[in-house]
Amino acid sequence: MEDFQSWIPTSESKSTLSEETIFSSLESNATPKPSVFHCYIASLRTLASQISYLAVHENSLYAASVNEISVFSLTNYQLIDTFSCSDSRSGLVKFIAFSDSKIFTAHQDCKIRVWQVTSSKKHRLISTLPTFKDRLSRCMLPKNYVQVRRHKQKLWIEHSDAVSCLAVNNGLMYSASWDKSFKIWKISDMNCLESMKNAHSDAVNAIVVSVNGLIYTASADGHIKVWERVEKTHKLLSILDKHSSSVNALALKKDGSVLFSGGGDQIICVWEREDSANYMVVKRSLAGHRGVILCLNYVNSTLLSGSSDKTVRIWQKFKEGYRCLGILEGHCKPVKSIVAASDGDLDENLSVFSGSLDGEIKVWNISSSTVFTESLITSSDRD
Repeated sequence: MEDFQSWIPTSESKSTLSEETIFSSLESNATPKPSVFHCYIASLRTLASQISYLAVHENSLYAASVNEISVFSLTNYQLIDTFSCSDSRSGLVKFIAFSDSKIFTAHQDCKIRVWQVTSSKKHRLISTLPTFKDRLSRCMLPKNYVQVRRHKQKLWIEHSDAVSCLAVNNGLMYSASWDKSFKIWKISDMNCLESMKNAHSDAVNAIVVSVNGLIYTASADGHIKVWERVEKTHKLLSILDKHSSSVNALALKKDGSVLFSGGGDQIICVWEREDSANYMVVKRSLAGHRGVILCLNYVNSTLLSGSSDKTVRIWQKFKEGYRCLGILEGHCKPVKSIVAASDGDLDENLSVFSGSLDGEIKVWNISSSTVFTESLITSSDRD
């Protein structure tokens, strides 16, 4: 199997639950009939040998790779633009986020870059975070430096390892890194407001923010942590433990009531809000993938999961729990990113884009109404 470990740092597997406890809660899934409710539409290729991240914004598909982002039209899937920073050492583009007219990209060289679209529909670099002004205002005071290695110090506003993910909410941007920290930035002036150093004991792989401002971080240490903003600072609210190894991906229901997490243990955990000390509890554990879970996406009541087993699985919730209703196959290497687009919250049709380490972006169409009908037929046939 393709060696994808360089994409996700992992710590030693740890066991928080017995094997019997973990697998007794797994949703069993019969082999679905994927041809009934989804179809393969097209294959998109860039000049890159792998796809690291996909994002949809304003009728465009953004595809990230090594030091480059390609932009495709969602109308005809034609290439609109390709842009990159002048520094070839920036490495892999690991994440893309949007806020109004600004586009943020997270890079392997520990930096965040900010772009804007010009009148000619081209993307122009307008800043790099932390900004020169922000660094200059802090560099004279010794208290602004932190130890990052035995003989090396950096300003606390700087990441010291790859920036793995970003999240935007209510005028703030959150950046998480393999340096075990996450930082909070004010979007209006692009200054760093706060740094949560050693937020985890290993690399932070994913971060999501709910509508009420709660932050969820997932790490190679196997933990998911919940943070809340109290006045002008962020504090740890809860630690969610269920995975037996690295937690690689998170997805959040729009209202913040359900959190999905995917890990190196090949399991997807479904967390639901509960008024308890732990804030959220696991209601379901979804099994089916035969490899590490690398990415998750939740849209219009449909959960999509991508894995090192080279497949994408489609999940939906029914009265008896979540069921896998289809498997999208065709990639030659691990699926690193998934994104879906629809015309609205009630739209029954989804356009799904899967990006792989094979350098290919596959386009699929999924009909939720057909999925639901098929599941009812299958259930009645078993009765």
